[in-house]
Amino acid sequence: MSTLSAERPEAAAPVLSMRGVSKHFGAVAALTDIDLDVHAGEVVALVGDNGAGKSTLVKILAGVHPQDAGTVNFDGKDVTIHSPVDSIQLGIATVFQDLALCDNLTVVDNLFLGRELGPWRLNEVEMEVQSWKLLRQLSAKIPSVRIAVASLSGGQRQTVAIARSLLGSPKLIILDEPTAALGVAQTAEVLNLVERLRENGLAVIMISHNMQDVKAVSDRVAVLRLGKNNGTFRMKDVSTDDLIAAITGATDNVVTQRAAQAGAAQAGAGETGAAGAGAAAGSDALADEGAQDSRPADWPGEPNEGPGGQGPGGRGPGGGGLPPGQAGSAGQSGPGAAPEEGTVP
Repeated sequence: MSTLSAERPEAAAPVLSMRGVSKHFGAVAALTDIDLDVHAGEVVALVGDNGAGKSTLVKILAGVHPQDAGTVNFDGKDVTIHSPVDSIQLGIATVFQDLALCDNLTVVDNLFLGRELGPWRLNEVEMEVQSWKLLRQLSAKIPSVRIAVASLSGGQRQTVAIARSLLGSPKLIILDEPTAALGVAQTAEVLNLVERLRENGLAVIMISHNMQDVKAVSDRVAVLRLGKNNGTFRMKDVSTDDLIAAITGATDNVVTQRAAQAGAAQAGAGETGAAGAGAAAGSDALADEGAQDSRPADWPGEPNEGPGGQGPGGRGPGGGGLPPGQAGSAGQSGPGAAPEEGTVP
């Protein structure tokens, strides 16, 4: 699989740079020599089939699992992420697929859960002001920050989870399947949030199985297959078929085989129809020729034929031509008639 060049100018150093990152769980190689670069103000889609290693890569960046080999460079420094606290302190915020929200708490309580303001008493006013500020940065459509999260839609819940990740002023946001199980309107709302993150200068890694969502907001696509890199593509230069081929590792699958068979069947039907029409035309021509060959010997010729044919004067009884205006009669031979036996010419 050919990899399309997606390099940026050397002056723009990536916020995150991973080189040769590997992770094993016993005898299972979850990741092998993974390379990944993410720049500020860029959305990089991380795609791959189930078991490709996407979740393992995210957990390494989130501090859940340490890598066994390789280096992670964040904001120009080589770092080692031992725990989720280290990840947050570095400036990496992760929004997992389950969102980790408390349905019985309000939007404000969820945003500041574990980060409450005020040493002795909660500063409710300041927390509400900061909540609205965060939501306005994302152009979020939340009716009130004092309603329970349980009453929000799927897209609004995703908005709350993304807004919560912005509290620590991170430089890298990791979104794990942000549009999973969402409707059309809610998906559009979440994709708008991803674009807002990019406009605010943040680096974004978005994991998704939906190619339409990937093409809608991502700048580059990194493909993982069986725990290894299988290509990095500029979104504007690659088609959906190329991405699927990189994900599956083959350009020929059941769907393409069926499409090829259908096309071959249609082409064969067209050739058969053309051959049948040609055969019918040939049969008609042979039938006409046979009809002409079966005419009797004394069948009158066409007008203005040469000697021996029917000229303007008609044909004599002996087969010779008669002068113009003279009709042949019985016993009268024309100039071209053969003399009778025993007569002197």
